[in-house]
Amino acid sequence: STPGSYPLTEELPFAIALQEDPVPLAFFVHDAEIVSSLGRTLESQAVETEKVLDIIYQPQAIFRVRAVTRCTSSLEGHSEAVISVAFSPTGKYLASGSGDTTVRFWDLSTETPHFTCQGHRHWVLSISWSPDGKKLASGCKNGQILLWDPSTGKQVGRPLAGHSKWITGLSWEPLHVNPECRYVASSSKDGSVRVWDTTVGRCERILTGHTQSVTCLRWGGDGLLYSASQDRTIKVWRAHDGVLCRTLQGHGHWVNTMALSTDYALRTGAFEPAEASVNAQDLRGSLQELKERALSRYSLVRGQGPERLVSGSDDFTLFLWSPAEDKKPLARMTGHQALINQVLFSPDSRVIASASFDKSIKLWDGRTGRYLASLRGHVAAVYQIAWSADSRLLVSGSSDSTLKVWDVKGQKLAADLPGHADEVYAVDWSPDGQRVASGGKDKCLRIWRR
Repeated sequence: STPGSYPLTEELPFAIALQEDPVPLAFFVHDAEIVSSLGRTLESQAVETEKVLDIIYQPQAIFRVRAVTRCTSSLEGHSEAVISVAFSPTGKYLASGSGDTTVRFWDLSTETPHFTCQGHRHWVLSISWSPDGKKLASGCKNGQILLWDPSTGKQVGRPLAGHSKWITGLSWEPLHVNPECRYVASSSKDGSVRVWDTTVGRCERILTGHTQSVTCLRWGGDGLLYSASQDRTIKVWRAHDGVLCRTLQGHGHWVNTMALSTDYALRTGAFEPAEASVNAQDLRGSLQELKERALSRYSLVRGQGPERLVSGSDDFTLFLWSPAEDKKPLARMTGHQALINQVLFSPDSRVIASASFDKSIKLWDGRTGRYLASLRGHVAAVYQIAWSADSRLLVSGSSDSTLKVWDVKGQKLAADLPGHADEVYAVDWSPDGQRVASGGKDKCLRIWRR
């Protein structure tokens, strides 16, 4: 099989053996998808008739997420702007962090407020679910990190204090590395990264080396931590002992955002979106079973090569890296006309989406970094984006007060979702595909369904 195609034996044994619904496939010739017929696709290409023609196929998700089309709830409760929203790995719980210093949990079966968590004394800037869905970490502008139990709304353990400036990012150790979800890493404006043991509530190690604020943090699936900074570099650390492996240089301005090709698998852990039930449940199984399930899901997305990383910057560019292998980038991706707010790999890692102050979302090839398309429609800055679990749809939240759902393959608008009274800062799509949640300056949390 050609590079980039998938060996049949690995991907499709059951579908073929059992003659069930076959796995949907997409076919490509020279990076152009065959939509109607091979002949039509080749008409537009200069192809020699004597040469062997490689047709590459890619398995698509076997389940479909339908676009959300309407706001089913507008939840009031926060008394200041909603800065972050995040669904738990199975989509059972929804949490939000706000400028009113609280974290709130929302009951998704009734779409009503569930718990209000008070403990922070400043804006809650960052929230992150442990991949087993049993804990939520929140970081505030005072540099304090608190842990919460979503089933009771109570604080777990003691506050994790040590950072001298505000928290910019939180990232948990992957489930397939440690199913107990014991360690969480934090990045801060103080220029350091800290790894915390949540069981005993203490700082395990401090990673210093950045000369300015650390803006973004990722705990990868192969034992590496990645930190992006306003010092224009990305540093790659060994998670278990904090040794600096390499520094990735190339950006000409602050690095604002980064994403791993395996992010979605790491976020959802042992939860398989294709098997989601209508009412989201907690994961069942022993720690060993969860660990094995998470590892097989991670390995499938990771594929043969190491995980890839994409970074976005105030210099309007993105870089694609293979940080485990090389400190030189695989590709420099240009085209945005303003700084980049967020970048995300699709759950199947084949497409990268980037959101920018230039009002557009751009799509790029997840393996090569090649430019694919621009999604235009927002009339102001795009702040945050989220993928549907099947990698076919993308939702974006903007300063223009709307959310928009995009059809990635058709590269067009699927649904326009007005409703917020002001800028939309945060948006997330639940891993079970059922709901989109959004929050922003109007202090309201909105839940959208199909």
